Amino acid sequence: MSEMDSSSESGDSLHEKVIDSFRAEKEEAILKACKQRDLTKLRALAESHGGFLSDEIRQQAWPILLGIPPKYDQDSEPSWESLPPHKDEDQVQLDVDRAFCYYPEHETEHERNLQKFQLSSLILSVLRRYPYLHYFQGYHDICQVLLLVLPPSLRSIALARLSALRIRDFMLPNLQAAIAQLRLIPDILRVSDPKLWRHLSGTEPFFALSGTLTMYAHDITTLGEITRLFDVLLAREPVFSVYMFAAIVRSRREELFDTPEDEPEMLHSILSKLPKPLNLEGLIKDTVALFENYPPERLPSWRWGISGNSVLKTAREETGTGKEQGTERRGGGGGVATGQTMEDGKRFFEKQVRELMWMERGKKAKKWIGRIGGR
Repeated sequence: MSEMDSSSESGDSLHEKVIDSFRAEKEEAILKACKQRDLTKLRALAESHGGFLSDEIRQQAWPILLGIPPKYDQDSEPSWESLPPHKDEDQVQLDVDRAFCYYPEHETEHERNLQKFQLSSLILSVLRRYPYLHYFQGYHDICQVLLLVLPPSLRSIALARLSALRIRDFMLPNLQAAIAQLRLIPDILRVSDPKLWRHLSGTEPFFALSGTLTMYAHDITTLGEITRLFDVLLAREPVFSVYMFAAIVRSRREELFDTPEDEPEMLHSILSKLPKPLNLEGLIKDTVALFENYPPERLPSWRWGISGNSVLKTAREETGTGKEQGTERRGGGGGVATGQTMEDGKRFFEKQVRELMWMERGKKAKKWIGRIGGR
């Protein structure tokens, strides 16, 4: 072996030791934050390179970020099998049949079918216990990530709290609240990159619907990447996901300027697909900076377009009737709704439904007035 080869191997060995040391220190920091239920530290660790590092650690961190009590007992929950079927169960089955296309790799068809059965059971356990929630296509993409990471005893409560307190806007009778979230993207671009905003002014932000609706689980096809992304999405408030899509748009600046602004269909086609490869660590860093430099309160659509009962605001304001039993935590709520209860989620949901009803009545009244005026 030459001196050069020996030197190279020595350098590689030193580099591996440095990485192992960094990983060990970070693992210790995450586990300490979990033990203390310190949301501020967990958020910082989720944002830093590598996030929570492994699924074993995520099994401790994610339940804390979702506000699950440390002594939660699944057996205290009523059985869901005997509850009345949810109205959306046929659609659930259609989507479950299409699940697990990309990950994990199953050795046998029996293993794949078993996981599909588990996924269906997980989704139905939440929909039957909380029948006011409306299923949406893509929900199963989120659910399969929780299924593959969390232990069986925590899956249902984790999904229930995520559904009612973090993605409730997507589980309303229609997608009006989801579309209202998308309207924030042009506002973010307007304050952060006016030239790009003007270039895209003729393109509606519907290109971001799949990504934001499914917490990017529909568009990211590797388990390691989507679990890494879930680390930060669960650690940050719900609106962070919208800022992330704005950061994705900004990252494609050159490509977008190469496409004429008077071709909105082409621009939509580009933006509706995530860039490949996706630099997750860079994207997370850019999103954090974008959020801190241009907080939601600076956006016009935040003030007049987002309901006070939207998850974007209820989580950010951490308004609730009380904490779930045993969810005491350090470092503040951080906008992740850990202090809110499932009853809070239902209360906000019902208020949102009433708002939607009034909006629909208002539209019908305007049409009626228009017809009268046209006579």
